[in-house]
Amino acid sequence: MNIDFNYSEDKVINIDCPKGVFVPNITTRLLIEAVYALNFKYSNVLDLGCGSGALGASLCKEDIINTPIFASDLSEIAVETSKVNFSRYGYEAIIKAGSLFEPWKGMRFDLIIDDISGISEAVASISPWFQGIPCISGDDGSFLVNSIINESPDFLSPGGIILFPLLSLSNTDSILSNARQTFKKVNLICRKEWPLPAEMHSSMAMLKNLRDKGNIQLIEKFGMFLCYTEIYCASEPR
Repeated sequence: MNIDFNYSEDKVINIDCPKGVFVPNITTRLLIEAVYALNFKYSNVLDLGCGSGALGASLCKEDIINTPIFASDLSEIAVETSKVNFSRYGYEAIIKAGSLFEPWKGMRFDLIIDDISGISEAVASISPWFQGIPCISGDDGSFLVNSIINESPDFLSPGGIILFPLLSLSNTDSILSNARQTFKKVNLICRKEWPLPAEMHSSMAMLKNLRDKGNIQLIEKFGMFLCYTEIYCASEPR
């Protein structure tokens, strides 16, 4: 499948995104926005959970990172798709298959961008986003994000930073608490609220049960159920 990804209000990149590869979404776009907001050109960048390569290719297109960009994904299909998308635009990238930081042992990065699943596993199973793509994030969606936060100091250069998303369809308090125990500085960069997809309304009883357990958050406003995505920047490991 060939898609146009609007990575900002008036900017688009055309990418291949076959079935089985995660389609770039609001989180992808907000991570790109966060890199812009930092207002610095990074030389050594790692995109964890690169999927189609849309995030990295968009950053390369805007010339706000130096190449080669480093990228990885657990999915072999995603890795091959990323290679195709970077190659078609002539962007230099080193792309590997593997879980979390496993492909990058012994390396250090100025900027790590975490674009790996951060929602409750139960929510992922009924969402329109995953469609059979594995999501091993735990009941409260914190497992993968917390694993990345915990391991990231070993892969950051001196002065390096990590960007990670918080989605309200996870235990955001747990993730943020862990980040603040791991890093001296954890700052909110951007936030966006968005409506719960209509396809998920039939599972409202399950979602409310997850909310009542503290596994996710749901905002009820104006007769609607809203979710949010926040992007945080963490630096100075403890």
